[in-house]
Amino acid sequence: MCGIVGIVGKSNVNQELYDALTVLQHRGQDAAGIVTFQNNQFFLRKDNGLVRDVFHTRHMLRLVGNVGIGHVRYPTAGSSSSAEAQPFYVNSPYGITLAHNGNLTNSAELREELFRTDLRHMNTSSDSEVLLNVFAHELQKLGKLRPTAEDVFSAVSALHRRVRGAYATLAMITGYGIVGFRDPNGIRPLIYGKRETENGTEYMLASESVALSSLGFTVVRDVAPGEAVYIESNGTLYTKQCAENPQLHPCIFEHVYFARPDSIMDGISVYKARLKMGEKLADKIMRLRPNHDIDVVMPIPDTSRTSAMQLASKLGVKFREGFMKNRYIGRTFIMPGQSQRKKSVRQKLNPIELEFRGKNVMLVDDSIVRGTTCREIVQMARDAGARKVYFASAAPEVRYPNVYGIDMPAASELIAAGRTVEEVQELIGADWLVYQDLEDLVACAREGNQSIERFDCSVFDGHYVTGDIDAEYLERLERQRGEATGSKAEGPKPTSIIELHNNH
Repeated sequence: MCGIVGIVGKSNVNQELYDALTVLQHRGQDAAGIVTFQNNQFFLRKDNGLVRDVFHTRHMLRLVGNVGIGHVRYPTAGSSSSAEAQPFYVNSPYGITLAHNGNLTNSAELREELFRTDLRHMNTSSDSEVLLNVFAHELQKLGKLRPTAEDVFSAVSALHRRVRGAYATLAMITGYGIVGFRDPNGIRPLIYGKRETENGTEYMLASESVALSSLGFTVVRDVAPGEAVYIESNGTLYTKQCAENPQLHPCIFEHVYFARPDSIMDGISVYKARLKMGEKLADKIMRLRPNHDIDVVMPIPDTSRTSAMQLASKLGVKFREGFMKNRYIGRTFIMPGQSQRKKSVRQKLNPIELEFRGKNVMLVDDSIVRGTTCREIVQMARDAGARKVYFASAAPEVRYPNVYGIDMPAASELIAAGRTVEEVQELIGADWLVYQDLEDLVACAREGNQSIERFDCSVFDGHYVTGDIDAEYLERLERQRGEATGSKAEGPKPTSIIELHNNH
């Protein structure tokens, strides 16, 4: 998962790109990059680290120009090298830089095709570089000295026909402008807005609406699935649907975990969706245990706070902050490697013992993925004096690999894969474990936009909206995961998607 931003302004955009990336920092803490252009020359700075660490005054002074794009990256297995920081660049045609959020499901085939047919060399293992070279090749085939908006849209249309998977993308064509486009399923988010100045209209595209509003831009709308938005360096905007059969199937995990609560995605308030998750979860608890003995509800900071508050309110029990978070420790979910993740939990959270002592505590998290963090937190609650520790997940069981850009590509790393709720409960050490029902989660998100017929819920139900994922693909992905991490994954290993569906 990554964050992307692009601005076509009337003056230097370096500072605003920097500010937008800090707002999107939650989407990736591994690397950051900004590229701008002025007088047909581009200026690029990227490296591993947080935004504040990658860009210093000397870098910002060189990032001149009224057009630019930025990226914050979140690492997956084997991809924490600074060589894979974005944006990526190719010099032909025109000089194109690209920033991408998502994951291509046919990147291996495309990589081979780009080498043998398109005669293009890949310098990294990143599928974003593959995406860039596909776009560059399709634009170059047109043979135009100066690309028009229709030329850009034609290249995006050809890209859609070749590429499969999830991709929200910004590409800067040096000297000409920025194009933003979204995959035909709209799995990954992309939104654009504008701001009126005394010199004219400025435009901005970003992963989340909060990046626009924080910089004073007014949201125009989400980029539609398969659509491309092209903004020339003079501020002229063009839009066109470039996919043959686009359908909106956004990733529901954005609303569970990734997006900031003050964002609106595809017409859905993330905050309101999380409130509803708390309500639905409370309803389930009341159905299962109408005479529950919960004394207090506590969130596991920070993404579960909204759901936990609403759950406590609906149950009529106290809401308390039981854990204090060290905000200078990165999100454990996005840290590569189990040992590093486990080590960081007690550095990240510290319990307030007075809130635990002698109480039956209901801990609430947004989801349970690998279970390592949950197990540590449950033990911390017991060590702090809790009489009983209950655990509630605002999302259903994460049983299946994600292939669209979230770092959970191996089923054997997921604590719920092949296990019952009772078995997971025992593994994390809780006295009781309750998960959100999938139909309730979907209802929570859909309430904000009734026109969405289907969300990508593949991590919960194993149904992949791109329709190109089978057991062989997942097994290959798991082998690659093991090779990249240098370790053998433990736990149940699915033999087929069909078997998993039947077990579910």
